Amino acid sequence: MDFEIIKIEDYTLIKVLNDRLDTNVAPDLKSELVVLNTNGERNIILDVTQCTYCDSSGLSAILVANRLCEDAIGTFILTGLQADVEQIIRISMLHTVLIITKTVEEAVELLHEKETL
Repeated sequence: MDFEIIKIEDYTLIKVLNDRLDTNVAPDLKSELVVLNTNGERNIILDVTQCTYCDSSGLSAILVANRLCEDAIGTFILTGLQADVEQIIRISMLHTVLIITKTVEEAVELLHEKETL
């Protein structure tokens, strides 16, 4: 598997373990996201620290995660963007739609702050 899923009390952390979030990884990630959502998960942190490349299918998986969390009245946070991945996120203007943090720790802190509102 090209990602690790860690269920924490009030969120799920998904770490992409591949250096590419592309057509080889994205379909499995999307399937896993749908399963998590079906099981009631509404808060997801996607850690792409190890990814140095992302194509349109990877962007699609990210958007699926965001939509599923929004539909469940939850929060999706993308974290750990490397330079090339950040550039494709910015070119596609997704940085205006997504919540993005530098580290998982910042994402967890933001999630907890948001939950206390």
